[in-house]
Amino acid sequence: MELQLPPHEGEELSVVDMHTGGEPLRIIISGYPEVKGDTVLSKRRYVREHLDHLRRVLMFEPRGHYDMYGALMVDSELPEAHLAVLFLHNEGYSTMCGHAVIALGRFAVDYKLVKQPQSPETQVNIHCPCGLVKAFVEYSDGKTGGVRFLSVPAFAFATDVAVMVEGFGEVTVDISYGGAFYAFINAQRFGLDVTKSRTRDLVDAAAAVTKAVKSQVKLHHPTSNDLAFLYGTILTDGKDDHSADPTANICVFAEAQVDRSPTGSGVTARVALQYHKGLVQLNQIRTFQSGATGSQFTGKAVHETTCGDFKAVVVEVSGRAFYTGVSRFVQESEDELKHGFLLK
Repeated sequence: MELQLPPHEGEELSVVDMHTGGEPLRIIISGYPEVKGDTVLSKRRYVREHLDHLRRVLMFEPRGHYDMYGALMVDSELPEAHLAVLFLHNEGYSTMCGHAVIALGRFAVDYKLVKQPQSPETQVNIHCPCGLVKAFVEYSDGKTGGVRFLSVPAFAFATDVAVMVEGFGEVTVDISYGGAFYAFINAQRFGLDVTKSRTRDLVDAAAAVTKAVKSQVKLHHPTSNDLAFLYGTILTDGKDDHSADPTANICVFAEAQVDRSPTGSGVTARVALQYHKGLVQLNQIRTFQSGATGSQFTGKAVHETTCGDFKAVVVEVSGRAFYTGVSRFVQESEDELKHGFLLK
């Protein structure tokens, strides 16, 4: 029996849900009005200023949850882009999301956003707020598989930065950019283990670091002020030297939101940081494991480049995404909670 909503008043929103390494992605298919702006970054500003209620509808309860993540497809100003995307989460709008790029790559091929898919890989050009990201989707006999993507230029912004963290005193962090800025610190500094400690304790430590860095360190990006903000903190197991063994981390971003995946943009930033320190060489593959779920991405620096005055690298990240469902959401006009709520 096909289920249909009974007669109702209110706007409808349609989505396709996926996950990459356990991290959800809600791809918005319909229900948004026109997103105005000449560039993807200006569209990001527009939805933040004029359509933020729809982010809350889809990310917050009762349709979402504290750690939901979303992707809104918009038009790109770049002729080579197959699609452009804005990233949504519990606090607002990111500039890059690797787990979403992996899912969107597969989605774009399956939903015919790429007209003539090729075997063994189909290239999908995804215009993110941080720039054009090229994804490559395994494709054979009409079926999609794993995805790898090449990042925008990634670079170490600053290393061994001392900050005063409330409740922990002075700590030393590294700051690196992989489409978004992250602070990196070994979880052992807080007496924690990224794979064994309580998630609540890891969140508290990471959130305290994020708050300290935001208040004490001024970030800048060579191409746009819209990119110059700290997205979150990544706690690591400290295993940064090249090894065939996985290295684990857990990312706490936005409003203390926990990434279930190894974090694609975080892996990008971490590889750039390891390369900057001479701990990995070009094309040395590392496996990165999520401290939350145990899921894995691989990452490697593929070639050197620049970003303004920064020496940078392009990083390749690989992973797999899976479909979890298709949904139609409604905002009934008499529902007092139709705009969503967020329990902290």
